[in-house]
Amino acid sequence: MKIKLIPILAVLLLGALGCKQNVAISPDNNYIQFVNPFIGTDGTGHTFPGAAYPLGMVQPGPDTYNHSWDHTSGYQYDDTHIMGFSQNHLSGTGISDLGDILLQPFSTLDTPENFKSRYNKETETASPGYYSVTLTDHDVQVELTSSERVAFHRYSYKGNSNKLYIDFQHGIVNNWIPLDEHVVDAFIEIASETQISGMIETKSWVQHKTFFVIEFNEPFSEHEILPKTGSEKAPKYILNFNDLPDQQLLVKVALSTVSVEGALKNLKSEVDHWEFDEVLTNTETEWNNYLKRIHIAAPQKQKEIFYTGLYHLFIQPNATSDIDGKYRGYDDEIYTAVGDVHYSTFSLWDTYRAAHPLYTILAPEKVDDFVNSLIAQHEVQGFLPIWGLMNKETYTMIGNHAIPVVADAVLKGIENIDAETAYQAIFETSTINHKNSVWDIYEKYGYYPYDLMTRDGESVSRTLEHTVDDHAVALLANHLNKQADYQRFLKRSSYYRNLFDKSTGFMRGRDSEGNWRPNFDPLVATSPMNNPGDYTEANAYQYSWAAQHDTEGMVGLFGSREAMIAKLDEFFTTETKNPDIHLGQEAMIGQYAHGNEPSHHIAYLYQLLGAPEKTRRLVTTIYNQFYDNTPEGIAGNEDCGQMSAWYIFSTLGFYPVHPANGKYVLGIPQVEKANIQLPDNKMFVIYGSSKSDSLSVELNEHKTLSTTILHQDIMMGGELRFIGH
Repeated sequence: MKIKLIPILAVLLLGALGCKQNVAISPDNNYIQFVNPFIGTDGTGHTFPGAAYPLGMVQPGPDTYNHSWDHTSGYQYDDTHIMGFSQNHLSGTGISDLGDILLQPFSTLDTPENFKSRYNKETETASPGYYSVTLTDHDVQVELTSSERVAFHRYSYKGNSNKLYIDFQHGIVNNWIPLDEHVVDAFIEIASETQISGMIETKSWVQHKTFFVIEFNEPFSEHEILPKTGSEKAPKYILNFNDLPDQQLLVKVALSTVSVEGALKNLKSEVDHWEFDEVLTNTETEWNNYLKRIHIAAPQKQKEIFYTGLYHLFIQPNATSDIDGKYRGYDDEIYTAVGDVHYSTFSLWDTYRAAHPLYTILAPEKVDDFVNSLIAQHEVQGFLPIWGLMNKETYTMIGNHAIPVVADAVLKGIENIDAETAYQAIFETSTINHKNSVWDIYEKYGYYPYDLMTRDGESVSRTLEHTVDDHAVALLANHLNKQADYQRFLKRSSYYRNLFDKSTGFMRGRDSEGNWRPNFDPLVATSPMNNPGDYTEANAYQYSWAAQHDTEGMVGLFGSREAMIAKLDEFFTTETKNPDIHLGQEAMIGQYAHGNEPSHHIAYLYQLLGAPEKTRRLVTTIYNQFYDNTPEGIAGNEDCGQMSAWYIFSTLGFYPVHPANGKYVLGIPQVEKANIQLPDNKMFVIYGSSKSDSLSVELNEHKTLSTTILHQDIMMGGELRFIGH
């Protein structure tokens, strides 16, 4: 792993050029000091260093490029130029969107050719809720912060003029979408010399409308509309600000999914003043309220990785409702949030595994809004979200993994969720055909025959992912005493067995006649994007462990625990030649690929099979080898908190192998001590051990745990001790 020095760390708390201040958080209770937003911004992590608010609608930050797979967040650490600063960004995804409304200040007399600027890396600073950089070519210092729905910019001009470029055509798009076709509709109104408002409708990952109000603390003296090119629908402006006091310009950008009036209401409700530092302090305080929910005793480097992971976890899901609760839904109609806030940005194929179970421990007061948002989208589109963005459906990835998220929340007793409504959404999602979920075929054959699938394939992965969801349905049906449904979905949850080939020991594709797909090679990874086959960004080695809901059933397929352990040993020691990161083959230990989510639970299977020492050794190796406090410190897309959730759980010493059964499989804590702050002033304290091969685990000094700990035991508070012998 390439090591890079990050010049911002020395000034992380003091801010850029002495401008940033924090008076609300005491040094002893300051967890934002350990967050380095540049972790994951180089390589394939796809994170960004912008000024995000926890779970907020806006994430203003720098765009270094906006039209490639490497730049799905709009930023790569090694890039030498900044295009400007857009108002919202995705964290760690593999597909692009957002990047709305680009602002780029400049002080030069001549209009730049493309408005890009080199920047002084030594001045680039980022921490939760704050970003700053000096644009070398444009001779401007840029500072960013935000409230929940309002981005706040502060520009300090140092040159011969005070100008601002605004590009409403800008967006972060995929390679296959021409930039000039990104905006499909727009209206812009210059309401006064201090306010611009309007709407842009964009098409990238999804097609959605963004309403906005831009407000300046000083009037612009003149404006110029630049000529459009190609199929552009939105304008680009140059604004000139004469006689700025202290050569400083403040800009607020409020967003809404509903209307300009909604954006204006957000602006007035959240930031009705021009005190940049006040907004920053409030946002830092809000971040610290989340970060302080876990305290770990660890070295500085480990704290930076850990608390940056918590930061990445709480960047999303994102608020999509206005301050009054209104939001624009899947069908373009206006609705009102069931709870306090309506959320979207649900990367469910990734986050159902660990991120959402982690929310149920660290932020249970937010989980009801997450779940009710998922259910509300089901009521409009007819099924629970698969990968939800801006309240629209991307249909990205496979399975219906809102199901275990919703079921898990109900089974854990999260308040303010109607269990019957939740079950109805789950049941309909699991029985009414929709894209990539063809239930009549699935139930007729007991698997997806590869010859009946679309050209994209994924027959094995789709079957296996469905069985995980089915088991979550069964658990909730049993909880609600719906016994016929329980038996139906319990049977469906065992369909993975129909794809297990005992002669090879792998899950394999079968056709509608029951024949195995010929020319089988378990090392060949497939993906619908560039190498269609039976697996989703993985190979047979990796997906053969995807029945994480039924380890005992897997033991039956292999014949014994010893045989399954031997196959796992083979999995972790069989090497791949020339692994392709675009097929999920990244951060490898044998065939284990930590850079993609299907592998994340596999090291913990040894614990369930009676070989806990192997789980402990592997988890420790993965933990230390594939995470770092550098820009390349995340191997593989961060995926909206999932890579971080694995690290956080593994730091604490347990992991949700089954994402909806309320149990966490024990591993080994990676710290001497960790305190989890729980609701009602309860505390759960974990004590680690430097020994790993021989351990006993005690809960509250009187109960010895063997393989798992219950969610309810954690939430009651107490002590968990890993005792070396």
